[in-house]
Amino acid sequence: MAAIGGSPGDSRRAVASPRPNKGRDYNPKSNILCRNVTIYGHCRHEHNGCVFQHDPSKIAQQQADNAKKRFNVDSPSFTPLQPSTNGVTSSPRATTISPKAANAAVFTPKSQVKASLAVHAKEPTPEWHGHDFQEFVPQGFDVQGDSAVQAAALNPYDTFAASSAIGGMSPANHAAQLNPYTQEAAAMSGAAFFQNTAGFTQPIQYHLYAPMGPHPENLLAYQKTTHDFFIPDHLREDLQRKSEATRQILPNSSLPSAVDHFHSLVPLDTNNQKNASLFGYPTWVYKAMSSKDGLTYTLRRLEGYRLTSEQAIFSVRPWKRIDNGSIVAIHDAFTTRAFGDSSLIFVTDYHPLSKTLSEQHLNVAPRGYHNRANPHTVPEAVIWGYVVQIASALKAIHNNNLAARLIHPSKVLVTSKNRIRLNSCAILDLLNFDNIRPVQELQQEDFQQFGRLIITIASNNSINPVNVQKALDILSRSYSKDLIECVSWLLSPPPAAQGMQTPGVPSKDISTFIRSISDKMTILLDNTFHAEDTLTSNLGRELENGRLVRLVAKLNFINERPEFENNPQWSETGERYYLKLFRDYVFHQVDANGQPVVDLGHVINCLNKLDVGSDEKISLVSRDEQNVLVVSYREVKRGVEQTFNELIKPKRR
Repeated sequence: MAAIGGSPGDSRRAVASPRPNKGRDYNPKSNILCRNVTIYGHCRHEHNGCVFQHDPSKIAQQQADNAKKRFNVDSPSFTPLQPSTNGVTSSPRATTISPKAANAAVFTPKSQVKASLAVHAKEPTPEWHGHDFQEFVPQGFDVQGDSAVQAAALNPYDTFAASSAIGGMSPANHAAQLNPYTQEAAAMSGAAFFQNTAGFTQPIQYHLYAPMGPHPENLLAYQKTTHDFFIPDHLREDLQRKSEATRQILPNSSLPSAVDHFHSLVPLDTNNQKNASLFGYPTWVYKAMSSKDGLTYTLRRLEGYRLTSEQAIFSVRPWKRIDNGSIVAIHDAFTTRAFGDSSLIFVTDYHPLSKTLSEQHLNVAPRGYHNRANPHTVPEAVIWGYVVQIASALKAIHNNNLAARLIHPSKVLVTSKNRIRLNSCAILDLLNFDNIRPVQELQQEDFQQFGRLIITIASNNSINPVNVQKALDILSRSYSKDLIECVSWLLSPPPAAQGMQTPGVPSKDISTFIRSISDKMTILLDNTFHAEDTLTSNLGRELENGRLVRLVAKLNFINERPEFENNPQWSETGERYYLKLFRDYVFHQVDANGQPVVDLGHVINCLNKLDVGSDEKISLVSRDEQNVLVVSYREVKRGVEQTFNELIKPKRR
């Protein structure tokens, strides 16, 4: 069938693409390098009819020209011919550059064209640009505030514009989600009181929280050691010993039954020999309990002291305001005749099982060294710990315009491992109230006593050295230069005493000393942090140790109750019946021979499952073996909670 408006041949010629005109003398092999040139360097048949190319430079030049023609940006864009319709022929192809060429990407070749022997050149892949695509806008939201959205679109990195645009979106066709953990009932529109009332909601199980660090062992999640379930043995034993010492009493005692408002006196002295070398009066130490607050205190008694001035007793008041971890707190001072004489009593904190530095280091003599100095050398890290703690105590004392006046190995308590506290600080202020001395002079004496204390502990000799320089030379054999310089500074006289006090010379005070040992204080602070982490981790294990006791108490409140609300059968009906059977299942089981099963592991296992409300089912058999109830721990727990709430519910009058 002939095409309308032209012959079929004309129509086919209009549709077909034009073929390149390569000329009459075109030879496709003229662009291929001859293999003989590649192998031998020349071709014997170059002028005898060989149709291949024998000049490599011409091939490289021809490839470069083809690349320029192929990738030239100035070349006109391709426009296909349109077939003729109804006798109308297509317009001739335009020879001008298309306007779209202005937005075309700049061509960058992947590799430079080199004079190589490659046959074909790889065309680069054009880059994809998405500038013409519209930005996606979700259809489920109504955009409020077009200005904010436009601002966010202009600057996509402007967080304020983006947040305002997002904040303007209001959810459409979406139900409001309720937050079960919210604390505001108004925000839930009443859902806090009516949400999921038909179901039984489990409370948060605090005892299932993850343990806190530090974790010294790398164990898997399901691996546990025996000590992971309990407090460490050494810490438990230490606390139990201290608790036992605190509650210790002396029934058949010749001591007074009460001293002021203190009772249950127990002597703490390790020997019964009177010693008046430090205070001028024989002193005794007792543990007593206060009838005002029920706490335990330490009473230090000065035997035979007579108060000459009532103002002297008020010298203790400034010491009550000092709150420092390296000082034994002082609470009160008074006189009494409860011991049959006139005695002075100092009331301080009680630290059970504490020792003095003299008992800790100076009285530990091995076999064969009873009459010699203790050959055991105290580690330098321990001595630096003592230095830092005593310096902290002196800082608090000197800042309150006071002086310790007594830094002696027998008056420094070791309350725990490497933990010391200054004791008996306010006694000399009261005893020497009539003989007032300048505070600056007393503070300089504190430094002298401090230095001699370090020498005594480091040398393990309770006798004060006569030649201080010789003692320092002996200590330099076992300890570092920093410790020797520290002791030398403490024992050196103040600059004012030597007549060398100048405006540029620092004075000898506790602040200067603390700055000189600041590096040692950071080490002690780091050790304190590690000790705190360890105690916090051990405390986390005992966070919910009383939950089983509370659970057993609830069961005992319910089971076997004789009467409730005038109903003698209340504990045998309803949910109370299988609670009674559960009690028998946990505590009253017997073996095949009828012997009672006393298994603490079974009891703890059942109570733990009851506490968490496990879905595990158990069979509860009545005592006459006529009824069998299959219930889960979750149902038993729900019964316990509902029944206990019924017991504590107030009655209407």
